[in-house]
Amino acid sequence: MPSFPFMLTRPPVLFIGIGLLLATALPQQARAEAPLLTPDSIQTVAAQTTSGLHTFFQTMEYDWSKLEDGVPPLILSSIPEDLSETPNIKVKKRTFFMGLLPMVLIANQEIRKEREEVLRIIARHRARQLKAGDYRRIDEIMERYGLRGRPLTDHRIRSSLLRRVDTIPPSLVLAQAANESAWGTSRFAQQGNNLFGEWTFKPGSGIVPAGRPEGATYEVRRFSSLFESIRSYMNNLNRHNAYRHLRSIREKLRQAGKPVTGMALAKGLMQYSERGEEYIQEIQTMIRQNKLARTNKASLRLPRPETVATLSVSASGAGLFSSRNRIIGHRTVLW
Repeated sequence: MPSFPFMLTRPPVLFIGIGLLLATALPQQARAEAPLLTPDSIQTVAAQTTSGLHTFFQTMEYDWSKLEDGVPPLILSSIPEDLSETPNIKVKKRTFFMGLLPMVLIANQEIRKEREEVLRIIARHRARQLKAGDYRRIDEIMERYGLRGRPLTDHRIRSSLLRRVDTIPPSLVLAQAANESAWGTSRFAQQGNNLFGEWTFKPGSGIVPAGRPEGATYEVRRFSSLFESIRSYMNNLNRHNAYRHLRSIREKLRQAGKPVTGMALAKGLMQYSERGEEYIQEIQTMIRQNKLARTNKASLRLPRPETVATLSVSASGAGLFSSRNRIIGHRTVLW
């Protein structure tokens, strides 16, 4: 690890004071399912440079080769503008994957929470102990996953809902993000935070792609953040009729007690690209060559109140937390 112009001991909260900076440090997480995060546990990072983001990962003790130590709950607001200029391909890939993995885990945790809610409401209905608001909540989740009907009384609708409200393996998300966004360097990723090439048919709300056929009205969606792009993509796989086979594969693996992997679910992407089987093989190759299967076992790690880190900024002001960087609430802006 390179030497830094500040001292590092470990932190719980994020704020700035005179000559001192407290940042969030997170302890090693056991293999057990991570507890649900609170909004205050999640730090948003705006990185303008690849080197600044990479250095930040080091201060957080976030190491791609040691994912078993846990992944800090971070939201990267955008891809560093100079990522395409990074000459070291290995660094470029690792920075891309490390920036996205925390958001994938956070999005999966959101889905897992929704599934648990559905199961609890179903159980209360069977026990005739429904709470106020249960019908409204189940309707909200049904709408989010593109379904209509009465899941509490219709077993077919209930089965369809549970088939949709389920997590996506990080290996698949990362491989498709890299493929669709050219490692975060595409025009749509840089200008619209769109990692997966999702379309919109609302004129003026997106980015008009070059070479769009005459008469076509679609645009490439803009997202407020990379996290919103990831959430939208995962919801798309979970609700669109084009990916029924993907959801069926996942359901059968669950029922058989087998791991749900990106390699397996990639077989359900036949309609994601007009290249069909060739596209599936390409995604599977990316998962295999970049050893992304290990990300399926990664888990988020939570802040520990008793761990405190003090980052003392040197007089030179050089480095990650220099006068050109700032902390606003739980938002870290890196240059």
